[in-house]
Amino acid sequence: MAAKEAGSVAQAPACLCVLCGLPAAGKSTLARRVLSTAAQLGWRATVVPYDDLIPEDAFRTRVVEEITNPAHTEWKSHRQAVLQCLEQFLKNPKVFAELPSSSQINSTAWEKCIQALQQPEGLKSDRAPLLFMLDDNFYYPSMRYEVCQLARKYSLGFCQVYLQCDVESCISRNQNRSQPIPTEVILDMVKRLEFPNPQKNSWEMSSISLNTTDDLSESDIQRVMELISSALRNLLSPAEDNTEQKEADRLKCATSVVHQADQACRRLISEAMKTARENHVPSEHMKSLAAQLNESKATFLHDLRKQFLQEVPFSQEEEIDVERVVKRAVDIFDDRKKEILSRIINDIV
Repeated sequence: MAAKEAGSVAQAPACLCVLCGLPAAGKSTLARRVLSTAAQLGWRATVVPYDDLIPEDAFRTRVVEEITNPAHTEWKSHRQAVLQCLEQFLKNPKVFAELPSSSQINSTAWEKCIQALQQPEGLKSDRAPLLFMLDDNFYYPSMRYEVCQLARKYSLGFCQVYLQCDVESCISRNQNRSQPIPTEVILDMVKRLEFPNPQKNSWEMSSISLNTTDDLSESDIQRVMELISSALRNLLSPAEDNTEQKEADRLKCATSVVHQADQACRRLISEAMKTARENHVPSEHMKSLAAQLNESKATFLHDLRKQFLQEVPFSQEEEIDVERVVKRAVDIFDDRKKEILSRIINDIV
């Protein structure tokens, strides 16, 4: 890409459009339709396909609960690497498809993604809009908020399209793919998916929902193009630095999460002890059970607090759903409790 041409990209208004929804909901199909329409309008547009950019082995950790299980750290780091490469391009388009030396994404897929922005010199004006469509499930608000932060940092447009499709259709479409993902992955993601909620998060105001159980209509594509056009006219402004306040809010929120999780874990331990008594577990084994459960709880709460403080994105604009966070976390401790209880009971049989 010529330096002159690359420079024109930096001068153009740009938009990051997040496509979110279940696997096989139709995100890639929508992206292709939007690309075609964008080309007709004289825009430069490309798709940022997370499935192609992130190595396959990293996807095996994607459904692991990220709050309390360190195995999810690898998956998260790959996602961040995608945004880092995108940010590098936004900062200096002249480097074109070069990747950071520490990049964790597929270089061939990244080159293909950025090369889609190349056009013969003179075909586009310096102010031709630049569109990036980020194609992934984005099932947690925190994943989408990272993209919003990037858009705000560089004064870009930001919008979201949620593809709402019934589970049966997603499973059926997935099974017809050349490389289908396990059905249980889709079913698990149904439980985790938190679609855009502008009433709760002000930064999600520029969002629409499309019903993709049936084929996309021209009206659907028009709605998406209007959303993107609006985002391009209303570029975000860099947020003021309020690091101290954000850290104070994060600490307060973490304390609340850990406190509520502690109370819930205590109830689970009491239930486990009651079950053990009903199964006539000897007193010496009861002591061992209590010790193991309490030790597991202490470790669990320590990890929960540590990872919440270090990994969960937080902003005054993004209200953390403490109740949901606690429930997801306690569900994991419940599994650990069951394993310990089962082991104790089986040992005395």
